[in-house]
Amino acid sequence: MTRDELSVLVSGGESSVLQFKERLGNDDSIAAEIVAMANSNGGRILFGVDDKTGGLKGFGYDEVQRIGKRLGSIASQLVHPVVYIQTENVEVGEGCHVIVATVPEGVAKPYKDQDGRIWVKQACDKRRVVDNNEQIRLFQASGLLYADEMIVPRTAIEDIAVDKVRDYLRVLENSPDSDDYADYIPDKTKMTNIGAMSGDSLTLAGLLFFGKNPQRFRPEFAVKAISFVGNDRSGDYYRDSEDISGTIPELSTRTMSFLTRNLHHLQADQDFNSVGKLEIPEPALEEIVQNALIHRDYSINASVLVFIFDNRVEIISPGVLPNSLTIEKIKNGNAVTRNNQLVTYASRLMKYRGAGTGVMRALRWYPSLELVDDRGAGLFKAIFPRPAF
Repeated sequence: MTRDELSVLVSGGESSVLQFKERLGNDDSIAAEIVAMANSNGGRILFGVDDKTGGLKGFGYDEVQRIGKRLGSIASQLVHPVVYIQTENVEVGEGCHVIVATVPEGVAKPYKDQDGRIWVKQACDKRRVVDNNEQIRLFQASGLLYADEMIVPRTAIEDIAVDKVRDYLRVLENSPDSDDYADYIPDKTKMTNIGAMSGDSLTLAGLLFFGKNPQRFRPEFAVKAISFVGNDRSGDYYRDSEDISGTIPELSTRTMSFLTRNLHHLQADQDFNSVGKLEIPEPALEEIVQNALIHRDYSINASVLVFIFDNRVEIISPGVLPNSLTIEKIKNGNAVTRNNQLVTYASRLMKYRGAGTGVMRALRWYPSLELVDDRGAGLFKAIFPRPAF
């Protein structure tokens, strides 16, 4: 990095990925900053920059060497697991350097300081994580914990819908149209083997695919759909609304029914007696609806939202893209599975492949589809512009 590049970087001020330190300061404070960046999106800490004015102060040779060694010790001894930071010394004057310490986004979240505290970035500052669900999301980001495999308290084998389990077992045996399992009654051993139970309780995945009434135990794991008049979600008028409940396959089917009855059908080049083609191709909508239900973050107690406006359709799922995924990566077919068991069930019981190609197909069907990874709001949005009529 050159001095000019450093000056441009500093001119933008501090942010969630950039911090200024005039001096090294307290070891515990620096460890907390490293932890916060590693638990968030990574970032840079600039030592030798006035955090009030952005002035480039820098250090002499001996001080640069001393700070470099201390940073290495802090990252290896006061941060758990170890974070491997990189440092670069940028000359800002005769014999005077600013130290640029780069903290990568961690792959073993959650990182903690020596007192076991978990920190994350919040704008220019950092904050301590104490909420259990937020800690679960950090574990999920490292692949150490899957929300869909956790048990749902107060559930029991009696909450399983027998017909849904029988259908799944027939698919597993590659005999969906046979009378196999016609007399089968769910038992704990079989349900545990297919991931639907753990101990005496249903797993979240088991509840969401085989439950008699999933929303009895997880009422927010549903779909809230509204067709608005106009283009503003704060408007006073709507054409249609529905709180959609059921298992994930049922949520998918009922959500598609809501969309198809509230969107226009176009005759296009079809004959007079045809029902017409939906203004937004059904395969594109179906791919995004299924992705929202299967890949959403189930550590967040919120519903999938489906909003129809006069000029667009928005499908909003709780949680941002996991790990290192970006919009560009998912457009190219890259995938990181957040809910392993849900993907397994969906690939056998729904028109779902789970190969990371759903977004690619949706874009092929509807190239104007817009994808937004809204990290500030903690949401992922798929926006379909509607044709003008």
